Amino acid sequence: MARGKVQLKRIENPVHRQVTFCKRRAGFLKKAKELSILCDAEIGIMIFSTHGKLYELSTKGSMEQMIERYMKSTRAAQIGESETKFNLELQEEINNLKQEIQQLQKGLGYIYGRRNENMTMDELLALEKHLEIWMCNIRTAKMQIMFQEIQLLKNKEGILTAANGYLQGKIFEQTGIVEMPPALTGLSYPLTIQNEVFQT
Repeated sequence: MARGKVQLKRIENPVHRQVTFCKRRAGFLKKAKELSILCDAEIGIMIFSTHGKLYELSTKGSMEQMIERYMKSTRAAQIGESETKFNLELQEEINNLKQEIQQLQKGLGYIYGRRNENMTMDELLALEKHLEIWMCNIRTAKMQIMFQEIQLLKNKEGILTAANGYLQGKIFEQTGIVEMPPALTGLSYPLTIQNEVFQT
């Protein structure tokens, strides 16, 4: 009597499911052993049942040795793959840098008046873009330096104004004038002049 085609879906009846698992597991392990003998292959199989029971087969050596060999093999493959990818990326970056250096050298020659540099429209546009970026960076650096110098000058101005106020106050004290001029009343103390602190 011919067997009907079995539908590949979960068997709902737990008894039938357990019987099918035992039969197919035994057949699977038998086929693996036959394949190992016929083809001289190393085969390792691990099966966990629905209840968590472990069934394993290692045709040559122990399962631990088989797993260790598998880990070494996959690690070597991953390393080789990552090295190949890294080398390709590195080569691509080198080519891009060479192209950029060549373009910049042609552009510098063009800037310094060597008009015999044959540049295409795309190269000239790229050079113009680079020049705009460089000019923007130069202006930014220049503005930062000028701002720092302005801040230093303001600090010096504040110190000199405070020193001037202190010295004028001393002059008024020595001459006996009690009231400070209106220009000096807005000064705040303490002032540190020549390592001395004075409080009004």
